[in-house]
Amino acid sequence: MSKPDELLIDVAALVESGQSNQMSLTVVTGGAVITGRLAPETVWRLRVSEVLTDSDRLGEFSSIFDVPTKKDGPPTHLHFHVARILQGTVGIPETGGMYRVAIEDVSAWTVGDFSYSDH
Repeated sequence: MSKPDELLIDVAALVESGQSNQMSLTVVTGGAVITGRLAPETVWRLRVSEVLTDSDRLGEFSSIFDVPTKKDGPPTHLHFHVARILQGTVGIPETGGMYRVAIEDVSAWTVGDFSYSDH
């Protein structure tokens, strides 16, 4: 989007202020469809840091995400956890991942997440 969607910014701001991770959202960005739950940036960073800390090869990167955020103004990014990139009839990864998406890059969005069933 050339100008970020004000309503989407309001959704992100509410997630940030409430420290909630229950808001499900699906976005289209760069041709990809990402679906999952939003998390406040501090919660998202903490979880990424924990995952990296537990990694033998990536542990040294954990400290980058463990730094408190210093933000003035409205949110600029959406922070997804338990999220999947939808491709065909599958979501990758199946267990969900952690994604950070710039709000200005979102071309479409809807409340809720998509899941697939073979039944």
